[in-house]
Amino acid sequence: MADHPLDPLTAAEIATARAVLTDAGKVTEATRFPLVLLDEPERHTAATHRPGDPVTRHVRVTLLDRATGRSAEAVVDVTARALVAWRELDAATDGQPPILFEEYELCDAIVKADPDWRRAMAGRGLDDDAIARAVAAPLAAGNFAREQESGRRMLRSLTFLRCDETDNPFAHPVAGLVADVDLTERRVLRVLDTGAVPVPAECGNYDPAHTPPPRTDLRRLEISQPDGPSFHLDGHHLTWQNWDLRLDFNAREGLVLHQLAVRDGDRLRPVLHRASLAEMAVPYAEPDPARDWVCYLDAGEYLLGRNANSLRLGCDCLGEIRYLDAVLHDDLGHPQTLRHAICVHEEDTGLLWKHTNIFDASGETAVVSRRSRRLVISFITTLGNYDYGFYWYLHQDGTIAFEAKSTGIVQTSATEPGAHTPHATEVAPGLQAPFHQHLFCARLDPAVDGPANTVEEVEAVRLPMGPDNPNGNAFTTRATPLRRGADGGRLADPAVARTWRLTNPGSRNRTGRPVAYTLVPQANPVLLADPKSSVARRVGYGTRHLWVTRHRADRRYPDGDYPNQHPGGAGVTAWAAADEPLENTELTLWHTFGPTHLPRLEDWPVMPVDATGFTLRPTGFFDRNPTLDLPAESDLSPGGHCHT
Repeated sequence: MADHPLDPLTAAEIATARAVLTDAGKVTEATRFPLVLLDEPERHTAATHRPGDPVTRHVRVTLLDRATGRSAEAVVDVTARALVAWRELDAATDGQPPILFEEYELCDAIVKADPDWRRAMAGRGLDDDAIARAVAAPLAAGNFAREQESGRRMLRSLTFLRCDETDNPFAHPVAGLVADVDLTERRVLRVLDTGAVPVPAECGNYDPAHTPPPRTDLRRLEISQPDGPSFHLDGHHLTWQNWDLRLDFNAREGLVLHQLAVRDGDRLRPVLHRASLAEMAVPYAEPDPARDWVCYLDAGEYLLGRNANSLRLGCDCLGEIRYLDAVLHDDLGHPQTLRHAICVHEEDTGLLWKHTNIFDASGETAVVSRRSRRLVISFITTLGNYDYGFYWYLHQDGTIAFEAKSTGIVQTSATEPGAHTPHATEVAPGLQAPFHQHLFCARLDPAVDGPANTVEEVEAVRLPMGPDNPNGNAFTTRATPLRRGADGGRLADPAVARTWRLTNPGSRNRTGRPVAYTLVPQANPVLLADPKSSVARRVGYGTRHLWVTRHRADRRYPDGDYPNQHPGGAGVTAWAAADEPLENTELTLWHTFGPTHLPRLEDWPVMPVDATGFTLRPTGFFDRNPTLDLPAESDLSPGGHCHT
């Protein structure tokens, strides 16, 4: 069993949870396990735990009966081996559990056996040989209030072709064809065929056999730390350069950081209780009836953690690497280990600070500088056509940053070659890459010098010319506390340098001001879908860059616990509507960020990384620059001086 309340689930705990449910008569041959997650303890319980204290662990399990389509949620005390809670889920109002891995192949088989789909393929001149090489993609169905779909466990399927088993199917979309699949009854409910369009013929392969000869002028780059890395891992407890935190990995969110604290002199000062990427929506812009439903909620529908990669040295991570494995679960509820799920390493990030003192009294110019390092904690996941790298950065000056790197293959549709569409970019003859958004949502549970925090919106304010500003050069700032839940949905505004300051009114710095961290956003558009759309109902978090809500243990994800086929309205929008007081209390911040992707020709056939993210910067948290004690990099190297 685990040594700490926030440690990741162990294989024994997952096996115990399944055994308890089996003994309670809750598991049959048709039972599947879409989710097996740690039921995290209350903040106070985790904060007061000390080494050697007894640990009680609860596991939250979602079960699905494939024979009936019914689902339920259980909480199992794996320490006492007891079932402590059981709730039947209503698919029409609660939503559906996430998609199972085995449902990918099931969807493909159901679609290919359907006579209407086969007739539509034949009508496009595609024979049995083409069908054998086709991919019937299993895609989340969304919720469009269609009576015939209510309560059913659904997928929608777009079709792609391959020249052979190694071919890139996204180069050959079969346009105008979508199949709506009932996974419980194992049949196609509807085939929508809006008319045949030529299937793009040009291949989109990017492996060495199909690309130009490799460049010959690129020299080897080696990164080494002869003395080993500067960080220390003790199980899942990580320390580095005054940082102290715990690492977790679960099936839904993937990497989670717990209890981030920074050492300041003889004090270990908390900053964040919890940090994770809690959701990511990818809504597409095509209004065509065969495509106007496409919007993926990759964490809640597909699971970031279960789709994570086993990382490879020199390819995914470079340097003096330490890996951590992740223990997850399969569709049958059995534990399985993903090797090298998390990568931890240091990076040199250039100059940290420098000054050339031209007023040096000795008559010589004094130059003092320090180089910067950051600690990188990362994982990579593959979700259909896209691959995402997620990186948490801890800096020596107390800054925390997050970066999401999108790569992989753009989603595709087809038109007549050379045809223009206002909703996509033609990346190859007749091959369209639709416009879309990536709306990531970070969950941040602040603990800035303690749990009682307040968020202020800070912006620059231009001052008018007048007696107090005769030359018109003056400007100032305005800080507005977010006092209640109704104030908590906010938009970024780069025109006024808008940021959000996380303060602790009960902890003061040497100037008498509340200590703080500032959330610095990257201002990209929020959700561009119409406010009355199904997408806007289901991705309500994406309509604002920031939501601030009261912390509660059952407020886990910005779009609710089960966004798959959920009608919408769950999560942050509902919590904000409660209009709870937000000052000087335990809070959760939900930060929406990410690019609006208008694909380029350069994004095909495989897309160079598109990076986005945010920063949390100490703002009066320390009394002065906390990196004055860093040694010069030259003092760590042979020779002991900088070279010219």
